[in-house]
Amino acid sequence: MLEYDRGEEKSAMSKKGTQALEEALSLPPSERAEVIDILLASLDSCPDRKIDELWGQEAEDRIDAFDRGEIKAIPASEVFNAIKKVNLLEPIGYF
Repeated sequence: MLEYDRGEEKSAMSKKGTQALEEALSLPPSERAEVIDILLASLDSCPDRKIDELWGQEAEDRIDAFDRGEIKAIPASEVFNAIKKVNLLEPIGYF
């Protein structure tokens, strides 16, 4: 087994795994993202495609409503400032 440096922690990975990782890292960013997506999906032992479809439709519906002027966007800085005021994110160290 070869060790692959992941920053502070090291991971023991087989030679085959290390080779696959090195090949994946040599891909262009868009292809690496696709590989990541597929690998993460493979870890989900019980994927619920219906939920994914529903969330996808919800996102499309919200974009369409925004484009029609039915809803407005709120700048992220305003959202984060409002959250900071109620201390929702500070306990877990986001801000």
